[in-house]
Order: sequence, then structure tokens, then C-alpha cells
Amino acid sequence: MAEVANDVIEIVAARMRTANHKVGLADPLDSLGLESLDVLEIILDLERRFDIEIAYNANTKLEFDTVGELVQTIERLITEKVDSK
Repeated sequence: MAEVANDVIEIVAARMRTANHKVGLADPLDSLGLESLDVLEIILDLERRFDIEIAYNANTKLEFDTVGELVQTIERLITEKVDSK
């Protein structure tokens, strides 16, 4: 699912406030200069792109820390959606 990784990286990069950093799978999300609103917008963008629902509560810690973990979460949600049909 390299396509998923590429799409996630593209969406994250589009919301970054610094354009001179290339986003990689090992990058911690909190090191990318993203504010909480940016993270919310990324989640909404990902939900629309992949037609999934990502559990998100602004008052709790996210279940993913790095871009790679975010990709894994998206891949898991896609698989769960396909398997449920």
C-alpha cells in the first residue's frame, strides 16, 4: 500500500507551515510544526480521501506518533472497512 503512504505524506506536507522540510515516514508528527487545528484538518482530509473514520478526540493523545504510524492506522482502517463488507 505504498500509494496510501504517498497520499498521507502529501496531505501532511500540504498542511505544514514550513515548506522546506521533506516529510518522511519516521518523522514524529509533533516535530513537523503542526498545530492542533492542522492535525484536525489532516484527519478530515484523510477521512475524505480514504472514505474512513478516524477516532479523534482533541483532549486525548492520538494513537499514532509518527507519519509511518499514521499510515499504518489508515491502512488498518481501510482493511477493516473492506473486511466488514
